[in-house]
Amino acid sequence: MMSRAGLSCPGCGSSNIVDDDLYSQAQLVCVDCGSVVSEGILASDPYSGSVVSYSRTTATKKLCVNLIKGLERVKEISRILRVHSEIEDLALTYYKQAYEHESFIRVSLQRKEVLAGCCVLVSCRQLNWPITLGTIGFLLNTDQMVVGGVYQEMVKILSIKAPIVNITDVMEGHCQEYKLSLLHVPEELAEDSTGLTKRAVALVELAADSWIVTGRQPLPIMMAAMYLAWQSLNPNKHRLSLSLNKFCLLAKVQKHKPAFTRINELKDVLCKLGKEIPWVREAVTPDNVVLQVGDILEHRYALLRRALRTHEDALQTEGQTSSLNTGAGETAPSETSEQEDQTSDAASAEQPVLSAERAERAEDGDNNSHTVSEQSDSRSLDPAGNWGKRVLFAPPCVIHAKRRRTEQPALDVTGDEEISDSEIESYIRTPQEVRDFALSQKMLSSSDTGKF
Repeated sequence: MMSRAGLSCPGCGSSNIVDDDLYSQAQLVCVDCGSVVSEGILASDPYSGSVVSYSRTTATKKLCVNLIKGLERVKEISRILRVHSEIEDLALTYYKQAYEHESFIRVSLQRKEVLAGCCVLVSCRQLNWPITLGTIGFLLNTDQMVVGGVYQEMVKILSIKAPIVNITDVMEGHCQEYKLSLLHVPEELAEDSTGLTKRAVALVELAADSWIVTGRQPLPIMMAAMYLAWQSLNPNKHRLSLSLNKFCLLAKVQKHKPAFTRINELKDVLCKLGKEIPWVREAVTPDNVVLQVGDILEHRYALLRRALRTHEDALQTEGQTSSLNTGAGETAPSETSEQEDQTSDAASAEQPVLSAERAERAEDGDNNSHTVSEQSDSRSLDPAGNWGKRVLFAPPCVIHAKRRRTEQPALDVTGDEEISDSEIESYIRTPQEVRDFALSQKMLSSSDTGKF
C-alpha cells in the first residue's frame, strides 16, 4: 500500500490515506477509521460511460404484434386460396414493405387486414394466378370499394405494375370451386372441369359481345355461364329439370342473386342467334335453347352477323310500312278543298273565341312555357323513345334506362291559404288536444259574438 498525500478522511480527518489493492477496482481507504475515501473511476465519474440497452446488446429485435398478425393473415388467405409458395412469399414481402410505409403505419386494424388481402391479390396477378377483387372482399368480409381503394393506394405507393385481369382469365380458377366431378355427384350430373371451363368461357365471351358484361359484377355472370354450360354439355332430363338453387347446392357454392337475371339475359341472346341457324326447324325459345348452345357457340360470329342483318332489314321494312300507311291516310286535293270550304264558316265564327284564348295564353306565357318544356322533357325521357329498344344488342344501362323525375315548380306559400277540417284533425293526436281545441273554438265563438 502506498500513502496518498494531500487527502484527508471525511470521517475522522486523518491524512493517513493509502491505496487498497485487495479489490479489482483501485480504492483509497483511511488507515485510522477504515472508511473508503474514493472508489476510483466509478466513484469519480459514474455517468461517463454510454448507456447500452439489453435489446441492443444480446437480445434480438422483436416484430410488432400487429405486423405479426398481418403476416399470419397473409398466410391464412394464401392457404385458403391454395396458391403456390412463390405467391405467398411475394405477398409477405409486399406486406412488410407496405406496413413499414408511413401511409399504413397509423391506420385502423381493419385497413391493415384489408392490406393483407390486397398483397395476396397483387401477388396472384403478377404470377398469373387469377382471382377477383370480389373474392378477396368476400374472404375479408369487407366492402369491395374499401378493398379497391386500399389496393390502388398500395400499388401506387410501392410502384407495383400489376396486370389487369380479364373475366375470361378468371373462369379457370372459378370453375375449380364447383364440385361437379365423379367424386362428388352422380354420373349423369358429373362433368369434366376442362370441357366445362371451355364452354363457360365461350358463353362469357358471347355475353361480352352482346353487352351483357358491361357494368356488371363478374361473379353472377360467371355463375350463369357455368350453369348454362353444365346444362348444355349433356342436356338430359336430370340437368334440365335442375334449377339454379339446386345446382348451387349440388356444386357446393354460394348462390348470387343476380345470377338468375344473367341467365335470362344469356338465354335471350342465345334465342336471337338460335333463330338464325338454318337447320333448326322448330321455334327457338328460352325453354329449349339449351339444346342449341353448342351450335350457337361454334358459329356465333356468323350468327351474330346474320342476326344484325335480319334486324336491320326488319327495321327498314317497318319504316317503309309506316310511310305507306301515312301516305294512304292523306286525302285527295278535291276532298281537302271541299272540307276547307265547309269549315271556313265555322272557323270565322270561332275566330273571336280563339283570339280571346290567345290573349289569355299570352298573359300566362311564362306558365305555358314551363308546361311545354316539361312536356318536351317527358317526351325525350320516354322509354319508348330509347334507342336501346331499337337495336338488337345494347348495354343494359341503355335498355333499362331509368326515367328521370321532373322537378315540380315550387309553390309560393303566403300563409293565407285555407286549412281544411280534415287536415286540422290529422294533427290532433291525444284526447287532451281534442279538449283544448274544442275549448279554443268555444272561446273564439264567444268573442266573435261579443263583438257583434
